[in-house]
Amino acid sequence: MERYGFAVSGKTRTEHDLLGTKEVPVEALFGVQTLRCVENFDISRDYLSEYPEFTRALGIIKMGAVLANHELGLIDNEIKDAIVKACQELIDGKHTEHFPVDMVQGGAGTSVNMNANEVIANRALEILGKERGQYQFCSPNDHVNMAQSTNDAYPSAMHIGLYMTHFKVREALQQIMDSFAKKEEEFAHVIKMGRTQLQDAVPMTLGQTFGAYKSAMKHELSRLEKAAKELLFINMGATAIGTGITSEPGYAEACIKHIREISGLDVKLAEDLVEATHDTSSIVFYASALKMIAIRLSKISNDLRILSSGPRAGLAEINLPPKQPGSSIMPGKVNPVIPEVVNQVCFKVIGNDLTVSLASEAAQLELNVMEPVMFQSTVESSDWLIRALDTLRLECVDGIVANEDNCRQYVEHSIGIVTALKQFIGYEQSTIIAKEALKTGASVYQLVLDKSLLTQEQIDTILDPKHMTKPSKIEI
Repeated sequence: MERYGFAVSGKTRTEHDLLGTKEVPVEALFGVQTLRCVENFDISRDYLSEYPEFTRALGIIKMGAVLANHELGLIDNEIKDAIVKACQELIDGKHTEHFPVDMVQGGAGTSVNMNANEVIANRALEILGKERGQYQFCSPNDHVNMAQSTNDAYPSAMHIGLYMTHFKVREALQQIMDSFAKKEEEFAHVIKMGRTQLQDAVPMTLGQTFGAYKSAMKHELSRLEKAAKELLFINMGATAIGTGITSEPGYAEACIKHIREISGLDVKLAEDLVEATHDTSSIVFYASALKMIAIRLSKISNDLRILSSGPRAGLAEINLPPKQPGSSIMPGKVNPVIPEVVNQVCFKVIGNDLTVSLASEAAQLELNVMEPVMFQSTVESSDWLIRALDTLRLECVDGIVANEDNCRQYVEHSIGIVTALKQFIGYEQSTIIAKEALKTGASVYQLVLDKSLLTQEQIDTILDPKHMTKPSKIEI
């Protein structure tokens, strides 16, 4: 099957579960319950095998559990050592091809949990010198899943997987902030018109425009970091509904201790395990923070498209790097394709946030069975944003060039500069000047001179860019 990331010979081994027997490829580390998931759920075609952070997280969770159970005297050294070694292989990034389950599935994540249990059990069997499928020696349920339920193991692993994915989002945000900072410095001397409601407002520098983009990403990164910390609260030890049934006293605390040591992350046990087992607010929080990044990023992309519009009948204050011919009918046309694709990514992320919100609302009684689509949507948003941020930075922002002459010309011919003169000639005279400039097409600069309201030296002092682009005390 195409969903397998390994070659199959056609040879099988027989495994059984509650519903009967199935023939599992002999090459597969997974077992019968994973195979049922493969047959039942062909939905998103986003497979767990494509997200190594999550298979690593499953290894971390399962290793923490077996070490806790061993600490409590519930599992012998030989089986513990084999399971630990198998888990470490997952943590090291091995065997990802043996996780063919669709990220969107029924069963509240049971298929993901059993996929991990079966892979780890079969690797442990090989380490013990046994054959795959000889579960009487090391069982996916009795040993690997000891003192666990899907309802604590699955969300705990997904939380840690998302947190590890967060590192990549953070890096992408930091890198585009650095690119905006470079443009802020490069364009610090370029005077341009600021605009409100698409109308001329007051002058600013092009550097200030890009500095604002840097600040926007900085603020959203801060928000995202706060949301990410909430992912580190997990419900391991809750088992089925939060009561801890099938686990021994002290198991939850021991499990969290080992998970923290294995992962190096500041993982914490949720305060109320019953509440935590049906609560998905941390995912909602993180998906919402991703949405806010998308909203800001889409605004920036809109700005870049407007500022680069033209090249002769638009603003043309900046030039974006030309990436491809823009039309099959209009020769010479080049479109802002990079900001356009980033806009589309942002729409997708905003939509995914709504999916997460609706799925969170769908919790009933002691469990939220809609967690799979929440995790799939959130990791998809993360991945798309990472790629969009990198694409915007490398293929667009780093290559932006300022059209300094155009920028200055707009300032010199804009009615907006009358605002800078208002405190010296008064609001009434400023209004008269603005109306006459609009009616006649004359420049504000020349009209003020013609009416002897200010000298040329005084106007030049007032309209010095260093005075117009920040608070200044002007002496004339």
